[in-house]
This record gives sequence, structure tokens and C-alpha cells, in this order.
Amino acid sequence: MRTLYIKENDAGQRLDKFLSKAVKALPKSLMYKSIRTKKIKVNRKRTEIGYILNPGDTVELFLAEEFFADNAAELSFTRLTPHLDIIYEDENILLLEKQPGMIVHSDDEEEVNTLISHVKAYLYRKGEYKPDEEQSFAPALCNRIDRNTGGIVIAAKNAQALRVMNEKIRNDELSKFYLAAVHGRLPKKADTLHGYLRKNSDENIVDIVPSPRPGYKEIITKYRVVDEKNDLSLVEVELVTGRTHQIRAHFASIGHPLLGDGKYGVNRDDKKLGYKFQALYAYRLVFRFDKSEKTPLDYLDGRSFEADKSKIWFLKEFDIK
Repeated sequence: MRTLYIKENDAGQRLDKFLSKAVKALPKSLMYKSIRTKKIKVNRKRTEIGYILNPGDTVELFLAEEFFADNAAELSFTRLTPHLDIIYEDENILLLEKQPGMIVHSDDEEEVNTLISHVKAYLYRKGEYKPDEEQSFAPALCNRIDRNTGGIVIAAKNAQALRVMNEKIRNDELSKFYLAAVHGRLPKKADTLHGYLRKNSDENIVDIVPSPRPGYKEIITKYRVVDEKNDLSLVEVELVTGRTHQIRAHFASIGHPLLGDGKYGVNRDDKKLGYKFQALYAYRLVFRFDKSEKTPLDYLDGRSFEADKSKIWFLKEFDIK
């Protein structure tokens, strides 16, 4: 029998969600059966799968030791020397500037040199993340940016901050602004583009059409032209909807693909000129919270953060400083 003691970073989540992270070798089917048959209890009493854990709760598991054998945390990040461009940091969150070429999470090609691994290594060295003391939480990213796109990424240092920030993002309480360099000169200096997008997951590409079709989701993209030079337009883009590859595919669909975009544009000439990433950067983030319900992150409401423009590689094509 094992007893797990619920700490602050474990609390606020469903029992089954906690167990899937705290006892990784336990199959879900057996977990649910064990809860039903009282082999898993909370505070020595029969419980429900959806019970929300509180600090100080105890979870008793009357299970074979084999389910705990492979439960050690992955600690490869402890050997990593962290390299982060930090825009802002407090006790709850980090705002980081990711450069094109870095991936945010591990994939088939890269396990360690990822943005989240550098975040864990940084907090580990500061003593703010102690993996041997955590049962179900690790620092996590709240938003993602494609490998070949740069810009601001939010990282949560604790479970409460992660839950709140994820909810704020789901409720569209953050405004995200991008800078992009597109081919050609747009017919309007500012506009709101409408379309409908369908994702092909197998090929990791999206298709956009101007009118509704079955299987397509509506997309809305706002832009304003910041500068024009050498048959390129620098635009500030605000996403009203946030779909996969929305900015890249939407501008390509109206005949203005992004500079350096090999997926949605004709990239042969761009590559000859040395452009190996699409000219897209998530450069500004504005928190505009609905404060009808108080949260521990309300101090961020109304604040705006910008990336370092000197690190946005394609601005050299324009008269922008």
C-alpha cells in the first residue's frame, strides 16, 4: 500500500488526472476499476473518479508495487545549461522569447534541447523546481509557437498559474499580436480577413476557402500595414481566431505569402536570398482579463509585453528600428 499526500501543486485537479501523472505505469482501465472497488481511496474513504483534490488530502493506493517501479521523473534537463531570453518573470510565470529553429516540446528528432527543457533546467538551478518533491506537476508552457516561428511564449511555474493561464487563453482574455513580412503590396492599409480553414493532420497543412464548407472552421485575421519596401509589406497581425497556421495560410490564400514560407509560398527565390524561416514573429502580448472572478494572476491585467525588435530578423528589410 502507498499513500500519496496532496500538496499545493497537486490540488485543484480531478483524482484520475492526478493519478495518471503520479502513477504513470498504472493503466487507466485498472485505475478506474480500483477506484470503483475501493482499492484507491481518498482520506481513507471511498471516492469518485471526478473528486477534486484539496491540499492535505491523502490518496491511499492498495496496488502492487510494480505500478510504482517506473514512476521516476525524467531528469535529463538537470544536465542542461539553460539558455533563455526572459522578457518578464515573477513567482508564477515566465514570458520567454523563442527564436526560430527551436522546438517548444520534444519530438522524434529532439528530446532534450527544447524550450520546455531549458525552462525546467533554469527553474531547477534556481531551486524553484524540485522534481523529486513533485508528484504530478512540472513547469509547463501555456502556448505554443511553431519551430520556425519566433516570439513570446508563456511558461507557468506552478499548477495554479498553469490552470488560470490556460483558462484565460481558452476564454480569449489575451491579445496576441504578430509581425509578418509578406510578398507584394496589400490592396488595403488595414483590413479584417475572413475565411474558412480545414486542417489535414496527416500532412500537417491547412486549406483555406472564402465561403463556408462542411468540415471547415471560420477564421478571422486582422492586419495593418506598418511599412512597405522592395515589393514586401510589413504587417502587424492580430488573431481573432487562433487556428493552425492561420496567419501563414490566410495571407497566402489572398496572394501574399510570407517571406521565407516554404509550405504556403513559393520559396525558391527566398531560399536563394538566405531566408530559411517564415517571416513571422509573435512580438506583443496584452493581458485583458475578465475580472468578474478573482484569480491569483489578476495583477497582470492591463499589462502589455513586447519582444526585443532587434531579434526579429526580417525587420532589416524595412526602415524599422
